[in-house]
Amino acid sequence: MFRKLVAVDPVNLVPEAEKKLYDYAEEVILYQDIPSDDGEIIRRIGDADAVLVCYTTTISRHVLEHCPNVVYVGMCCSLYQEESANVDIAYARTRGITVLGIRDYGDRGVVEYALHELIGFLHGYDGRAPWKGLPYEITDLKVGIVGLGVSGGMVAAALQFMGARVSYYSRSRKPEYEERGIAYQPLLELLRENEVVFTCLNKNVLLLGPEEFEALGENKALFNTSIGPAFRPEDLRAWLQKPGTYFFCDTSGAIGDPSGEIEAFANVTCRGVSAGRTKQCFDLLSQKVLANIETFLL
Repeated sequence: MFRKLVAVDPVNLVPEAEKKLYDYAEEVILYQDIPSDDGEIIRRIGDADAVLVCYTTTISRHVLEHCPNVVYVGMCCSLYQEESANVDIAYARTRGITVLGIRDYGDRGVVEYALHELIGFLHGYDGRAPWKGLPYEITDLKVGIVGLGVSGGMVAAALQFMGARVSYYSRSRKPEYEERGIAYQPLLELLRENEVVFTCLNKNVLLLGPEEFEALGENKALFNTSIGPAFRPEDLRAWLQKPGTYFFCDTSGAIGDPSGEIEAFANVTCRGVSAGRTKQCFDLLSQKVLANIETFLL
């Protein structure tokens, strides 16, 4: 059992999970705002031996150096690669601090967003003209998926079920999908040959550069459901100057343009709401965060 557990920012646990934390620590403190700097994070952690953190706050080496009692950091957000984490895992390891993260908890909402946005675009919902002049079904639409992890695989399966002709690019081949008729294509070939492309990548994976956008070309629609941009904003900006190009994402973070200029383009649709943040997402997030704590305490 921990002596003191501190959530340094809003970690999005459901009420039942928040109550469960008291089974794991003698004292529990849950902050509901984002700390302004390292000094505030250090003050909040204090003498705690367990820390929970969401993606909005960085637990740096400096923070850990000033919090000598910490033995456990629970990331209440996606952890795919150590290098892209908002916790200095490499330094934590040298201190014997366990860092556990979660993943694959908001994918269903992302898939629903992808279908909603694509169908609206094809049919001309939300008061805009249909993409191809007349309402157009997903049936026989040529769709390329870049990144066939959990969410990419779910998007691919959903579109295939709706009748799309789906292909994919991934750093590793996926025989289980190929057996189901979802064909592998090299990246440039996929970008050239498909009408619609979805990027479904991990955080800080930038696969689309000038060469890739040139292959994507004109009269195409690009949907980014990645955790962050899959490109440099200047390359996206240049592509969006081409005729008939459209870009879709759920939040401005998927564009990666702090100026906000790209989001204001007429051919860009950004909903400003994270597609994965559903009730079911928070339920699953909470289950996984608690499971990590139990794993550590066993």
